[in-house]
Amino acid sequence: MKKNIALVAGGYSGEYGISMQSAVTIEKHIDKERYDVYKIEITRAAWQHITDKGEVVQVDRNDFSLTLNGRKVTFDAVFIGIHGTPGEDGRLQGYFDMLGIPYTSCGSVTSALTFNKSYCNKVVAALGVVNISPSVHLFRNQPYAIADILRQVELPCFVKPNEGGSSVGMSRVTTVDDLEPALEKAFREDSQVLVEQFVPGREFSCGLFKTQGIFTVLPITEIISTRDFFDYEAKYTPGLAQEVTPAEAAESLQQRIRQTACSLYNALNCRGITRIDFIWKEETDELFFLEINTMPGQSDGSIVPKQVRAAGMTLKDFYGSLLEACFE
Repeated sequence: MKKNIALVAGGYSGEYGISMQSAVTIEKHIDKERYDVYKIEITRAAWQHITDKGEVVQVDRNDFSLTLNGRKVTFDAVFIGIHGTPGEDGRLQGYFDMLGIPYTSCGSVTSALTFNKSYCNKVVAALGVVNISPSVHLFRNQPYAIADILRQVELPCFVKPNEGGSSVGMSRVTTVDDLEPALEKAFREDSQVLVEQFVPGREFSCGLFKTQGIFTVLPITEIISTRDFFDYEAKYTPGLAQEVTPAEAAESLQQRIRQTACSLYNALNCRGITRIDFIWKEETDELFFLEINTMPGQSDGSIVPKQVRAAGMTLKDFYGSLLEACFE
């Protein structure tokens, strides 16, 4: 008997459009012989499913169900396809935990921790398995001074929303005069901002997941941007960044990245597919943690689908593995 799967997409953040693109890829490649898939769009205004006939059906949030043609549809599992809040920050995970519905991503605590870049950095630093760049964590409702920031972080630096993805609201700052405008830009996206010292080096991205206690580490990608950094435009505009998969790097470095990614995945109690990004500072042979993404993009041009194909897997098998893992 086929299982009912809710594919949730959309969300409340500036990553709404990217999430909807990811949902198109996921829905297209989920095995329809094993699963009945119902895409549910979540926005602040409504949680709804649109039928093949164009009928808009609202979700009953009491038990996360749909009523279609007089028949109540409940779900065996949820494939979370939302980037940003509420699908990547632990909110939906806590809701599904209370309802007892399994889902494909990290749990609520891990999702909340990894979504907050500053708190995640502090935990990762305490693990002692990878370097962390110096940073300053700012809050909208608390005063700050530019001089204090610059005593802790050298220029150039990155200013980014502390709880956000896809590089929305992010800036690379090279002069003191540019710091305040960059902070204002980031605060327009989030109530918390992270100012992080720039680390020169090569950027690598490692996708991995676990099924039945066994890791699958996908081929590593090196990201080479034609811009100052891998910003939103570079991520989603063809030609502005080169994503080399598999990465053209020494096997010893790649093994180090794989081992570090697995250590972080275990220590942070991750589940499902995650993508962990690193900077390798070649001149000192130091590996720096950049961020962990617990709902990496799934559009055709995104990094993880490219890594899946480079591993010789199909997206159908990949998504099937993620769904079956959440039933374990």
